[in-house]
Amino acid sequence: MYFLNALPGAIAEGLIWGLMAIGVYVSYKILDIADLTVDGSICTGACVCAVLITSGVPAWLSVIIAFAVGALTGVLTGLFHTALGIPSILAGILTQLILYSVNLSILGGKSLVAIDARSHTLLLHMSNNIGAIVAAALIIIAVIVCLWLFFYTEVGLTLKSTGDNPDMSRAQGVNVKFNKVLGLAIANGIVALAGALLAQYKGSANINDGRGAIVIGLAAIFIGLSVSMKIKPNFVVSLIGVIGGGIVYYIIYNFVVLLGLKTDYLKMLSAIIVALFLGVPYLKGEYFDRKKTMRAKAASAATKNAGGDTNA
Repeated sequence: MYFLNALPGAIAEGLIWGLMAIGVYVSYKILDIADLTVDGSICTGACVCAVLITSGVPAWLSVIIAFAVGALTGVLTGLFHTALGIPSILAGILTQLILYSVNLSILGGKSLVAIDARSHTLLLHMSNNIGAIVAAALIIIAVIVCLWLFFYTEVGLTLKSTGDNPDMSRAQGVNVKFNKVLGLAIANGIVALAGALLAQYKGSANINDGRGAIVIGLAAIFIGLSVSMKIKPNFVVSLIGVIGGGIVYYIIYNFVVLLGLKTDYLKMLSAIIVALFLGVPYLKGEYFDRKKTMRAKAASAATKNAGGDTNA
């Protein structure tokens, strides 16, 4: 009964984190960059949104500004990587470290800024989970449509080709460095957008909100893609699968919490979930598919031998 009562909240939060995972999908799956900036940029989006709303800025405008600021964090990571030649994973870590101080400054040196839902009109809040689910779903639909339209433009297609084969793209005259910066900006803008929604949903922005975000994003991606690839592996279906992965992850997360697992172990649980979804396809290919191939070869050899005996 407790689990059913907690289900709407898990779905609402899963939708928000699923949106964050779409940002991770853009950098990890399309650009082929494991961008660790997201642990900082999601917090940046939350901090910017919370401070703006408490200063009297409308929630919808605060979300747009949070997206823009998040995009700038992606630009910084992209410039570290392309202009300075820093490996992408290290560039993300450097930006993440910078953002901790930036986020603290945005919060005015405090570790938390609260948003009073009674004094401000918010897009979504945990006091109304059904309304939060509807609002988050509408925003996600808008983001997916925008990404779908963008990635089928000339710029979007060259961005895809940059992730698939940067050397070939460069040989075709594509500005690979620009595309990487642009892709990271889009990815972190979406992540910051999710952070802005998360701050409104929870009613606060905390300096530690982004810790482990990359793990949750990867978990949502691999959970979602493991299902969506069996249906119809195209761009929109993959993004919807990622959203579904975020919901499944948070349902599992809440179920484990209700079982009484200490909160100290929840990050470990996230890592284990990611490890399982990463490892299962490998184990399947390594053991089960190999055994099937060996059985098929053995059956083929037996058939040939039987045919040879018959001819004899």
